[in-house]
Amino acid sequence: MKSIFALLFILIGTVIFPQKFQLENKIGRFVNASSFYINSAGYIYVSDINTDEITVLDTSGNLVKNIGGYGWRQSAFDNPADIFADALKVYVADKNNHRIQRFDKNLNFNFQILTRQSEVEQERFGYPLSAVMSNQGDIFILDSENSRIVKFDIFGNFLQNFGGYDYGNYALQKPLQLAVSMQNNIFVIDGNQVIIFDQYGNGSGKMTGIEDFTSIRIIFEWLTVTSKDKIYTANLRSPEMNLKEYLLEGIEGKFEIVSALVFNNKLFVLSKKEIFIFNRI
Repeated sequence: MKSIFALLFILIGTVIFPQKFQLENKIGRFVNASSFYINSAGYIYVSDINTDEITVLDTSGNLVKNIGGYGWRQSAFDNPADIFADALKVYVADKNNHRIQRFDKNLNFNFQILTRQSEVEQERFGYPLSAVMSNQGDIFILDSENSRIVKFDIFGNFLQNFGGYDYGNYALQKPLQLAVSMQNNIFVIDGNQVIIFDQYGNGSGKMTGIEDFTSIRIIFEWLTVTSKDKIYTANLRSPEMNLKEYLLEGIEGKFEIVSALVFNNKLFVLSKKEIFIFNRI
């Protein structure tokens, strides 16, 4: 709890020690990218809500695989809002189909979680915006229709929901995206706040910023949150958990930041059209 409140203090106050990053490369070509993730092997998974496709690139920008297209069959999508990948599995929040599709690392379909028509109210979710899996195999789904998180086991069996209207000070209002740490804590962006739950759904802390957040990512020990034009990171292993703003150099003109993450000491920034790769100066 002490480390959470340390980060809360820093985010509310002045962000210290801004870090500068120089543009190294640009990769990929997308129509309207909505999300991306990098697995431990270095493969980049990107979702595009205009083409309803998932694209896999290596860190040099070479195309590895592409699947999807509009539809409701297996491996098709209707607004793939978010994507999450680990070494073996990929989860896609297929928003308008009200489901989460799971694939292996090569994007071969495994199964889907679809509960909107379930007779059990507690397990229903609709218009999912995000889905992640903890290192214990639990799947956490951001249910935007009911403003809550729904938790399933690795086989898609319902376990619990939390963060709903009855959660008092930790009730979600308009949650947009979630991330899971190596300690299995759940971080949810909701307006200008990051709301933190433990793996059992207990509220454990909040971070408040000046402007609304648009994306949150955790890769290994690095937490990255973004607004439309700013990037902040924190090392979750650091006792102080100092949040730092990352300043980007070497870019001509401005672009809207869709998401960002830190991988192998490089900063990857997703715009709607491409991925920018930066080195620390």
